[in-house]
Amino acid sequence: MPEPTTPNALAHTAAPTIVVVGHGMVGQRFLEALADRGLTPAAGAARVVVLCEEPRPAYDRVRLTSYFDGRSPEDLSLVERDFMERHGFELYVGDPATGVDRAGRTVTARSGAVFPYDTLVLATGSYPFVPPVPGKEARGCFVYRTIEDLLAIEEYAKGAATGAVVGGGLLGLEAAGALKGLGLSTHVVEFAPRLMPVQVDEGGGAALLRTIEDMGLAVHTGVGTQEVLAGADGAVTGMALSDGSSLAVDLVVFSAGVRPRDQLARECGLAVGERGGIVVDEECRTSDPAVFAIGECALAADGRVYGLVAPGYEMALAAAEVIAGGRSAFTGADLSTKLKLLGVDVASFGDAHGAAEGSLDVVYSDARSGVYKKLVMGRDGTLLGGVLVGDADQYGTLRPMTGTVLPVAPEQLVLPAGAGGPVALGPSALPDEAVICSCHNVTKGAICEHTTLPEVKKCTKAGTGCGSCLKVIGQLMPPPEDAGLCGCFPYSRSELYEIVRTLEVTSFASLLDSHGREEARGGDGCEVCKPTVGSVIASLAPTVGASGYVLDGEQAALQDTNDHFLANLQRNGSYSIVPRIPGGEITPEKLIVIGEVARDFGLYTKITGGQRIDLFGARVDQLPQIWTRLVDAGFESGHAYGKSLRTVKSCVGQTWCRYGVQDSVRMAIDLELRYRGLRSPHKLKSAVSGCARECAEARGKDFGIIATAQGWNLYVGGNGGATPRHADLLAQDLVDAELVRLIDRFLMFYIRTADRLERTSAWLERIDGGLEHVRDVVVHDSLGLCEELERMMTDHVAGYRDEWAETINDPERLRRFVTFVNAPDAPDPSVKFVPERDQIKPDLELLAGPVLAVRTLEGTAS
Repeated sequence: MPEPTTPNALAHTAAPTIVVVGHGMVGQRFLEALADRGLTPAAGAARVVVLCEEPRPAYDRVRLTSYFDGRSPEDLSLVERDFMERHGFELYVGDPATGVDRAGRTVTARSGAVFPYDTLVLATGSYPFVPPVPGKEARGCFVYRTIEDLLAIEEYAKGAATGAVVGGGLLGLEAAGALKGLGLSTHVVEFAPRLMPVQVDEGGGAALLRTIEDMGLAVHTGVGTQEVLAGADGAVTGMALSDGSSLAVDLVVFSAGVRPRDQLARECGLAVGERGGIVVDEECRTSDPAVFAIGECALAADGRVYGLVAPGYEMALAAAEVIAGGRSAFTGADLSTKLKLLGVDVASFGDAHGAAEGSLDVVYSDARSGVYKKLVMGRDGTLLGGVLVGDADQYGTLRPMTGTVLPVAPEQLVLPAGAGGPVALGPSALPDEAVICSCHNVTKGAICEHTTLPEVKKCTKAGTGCGSCLKVIGQLMPPPEDAGLCGCFPYSRSELYEIVRTLEVTSFASLLDSHGREEARGGDGCEVCKPTVGSVIASLAPTVGASGYVLDGEQAALQDTNDHFLANLQRNGSYSIVPRIPGGEITPEKLIVIGEVARDFGLYTKITGGQRIDLFGARVDQLPQIWTRLVDAGFESGHAYGKSLRTVKSCVGQTWCRYGVQDSVRMAIDLELRYRGLRSPHKLKSAVSGCARECAEARGKDFGIIATAQGWNLYVGGNGGATPRHADLLAQDLVDAELVRLIDRFLMFYIRTADRLERTSAWLERIDGGLEHVRDVVVHDSLGLCEELERMMTDHVAGYRDEWAETINDPERLRRFVTFVNAPDAPDPSVKFVPERDQIKPDLELLAGPVLAVRTLEGTAS
């Protein structure tokens, strides 16, 4: 903890001191705005102290619920790794401000430390409102606001069967989704007559209600919570409702709105609103000119307390500009919002409830599909606002058009295809001053100054908030000049895949001659297209009638170095062998065989992170001999050399572990044997965990499976390599057959659409629509492809042959496994080893070559 500082210490400091109380999303945005303006300690312009109540720096509270989809607290962080150090900001986590002395201009922290300030910024946010009902303090009652809240709910839910959420607004429905995902039967209790009463109208609420009830949630609207019932041990046992009914529940989450955290301001005498909120002017100054308030704690100059992050960001920018000596003002903000709640798209913008005098509604409602669309129009054709439930694809274009006359009839924008619509306006219809990213107030004109999405995110921050603008931003980006795979083909990998599949092309030469660039036809291809096309043909071999053996005929010349010899090339020219050990399960007899092979051939042995054993140091000519020993013992190729499935890790599951809820080993073995040898754009890794403790690290895999009491949760797009990414939840509580069917579809859709050398993690972030599009295709069959994807996987499974066994049983194929073609029995003299720790390692001195003397200009050796 910092040493207490006396109020007079500032007099000896040349630079002013800014103290920020609170480090949530708005507080972090304020620090970024200071850094953008050079008002940092690193620049010598100011001392900046940040007091944070929570035990971790700012994180994305908008995506809080994604924690239950596999995101870790670190994934949710909004603070770059070296941000604080780079700018010299002093951050004190777990040490909130407890008092403000405005006369002495100091802030006291809970630790007892006292910080002087020239400027104080209050970014204390809000606190959850808990209705004053009897029993609200019972064990098993929670709020839904912080990561710590989620951790506590997750732990308590392990011993619960039924939960209830008090509040049917944005956060309440997210909380309900979290409880359902934790395996609890879930009730939602909302006092208003409909769900999300602030954002949607009666029709939208009805559509949302039907969809949510179809998911198995029980919704109670128009009733309030009278009492939380508890047993003799003080734990929740039920709820009494205002209509006289009761619910038997084990866990209660209060999510009935928030209130501004203005206690510090009240205690130090700052002006606050009658219903709460620190009163500020358009510059975000409080009644004390040295004190600013931003975000949910502030009562803005227009008389509103804003509970959304976008207005808070605007306040942060305005305050930073004023503190830096500039001029800025916050006079109000757009309350439009787009969310996906329990998998349902919900959006509202502008005058969603038609409060403007003389406004007219254009409505489309389909109770069967759960779609509700309403546009609020002025009599002159001006778009005033709207509500979208179940289908919010047009939100990104409609919201910026609010206040303008639409270029088409409004009914064309709400009707489905085949009924007079829809008409895609597209971002080209928007003026340059239209705000595309409301979170960061970024206009179309500012976005169009850049050419790629990463550049837009870095330079404007557009797309880094709630994410609802990403689709429009993508449409605004110029298409690449040439999307061809390489100088030989004008088509992308996914396009070449479709050509090979549709025309049943079985050779690289015929594909190059028929679909290559004119100047490349008749040639040999290049190092980019040859292995790419080789992989495509291999993955489609059972479907198009090609040989499934990658070293047959022309295919052999297309392969990368590792595939060329069905083993992994090492730094000294030797190779490593990795036999398949499905699910990591192995018998003592097979372990002994591996030990004997390693001993007899003098190989270095290492247990891999994928629950296999790697054998290093084999010469090319030794590979078939080693494979023969392993195949005879029941092993097969582990495909460690190929762009294909590597392993499916597992924990021991319910068979041995007292925490396990499913047989993870059996499932891992079944999946590994099903997908072995599946050629893909990049390597594939998987894992199966037998419970939520996640010992197999499934969320770091391309497809990971975690057991639940009801079945299996399927996660996709994870990566534990150089750019780690937690996998996203694709579907939950699946029975075995459903799980396998969805994995079949996911893998085949990835193989079909991914770019060359693109892992599933990068593919999922690049593909239009991201996870939601993949879910629509794979789970809901939105493109009608699922039957074909399943059939192709069935063809793969039926056509699988072990490449090692195929090689050692064919004398012609064995001929390639020699070091020197003209001296097949001669070993490679450069492949030498030296002893280390009772094993071998490459002779590094031999690899480095002889040391040569170097003479200086004077002729002396050095």
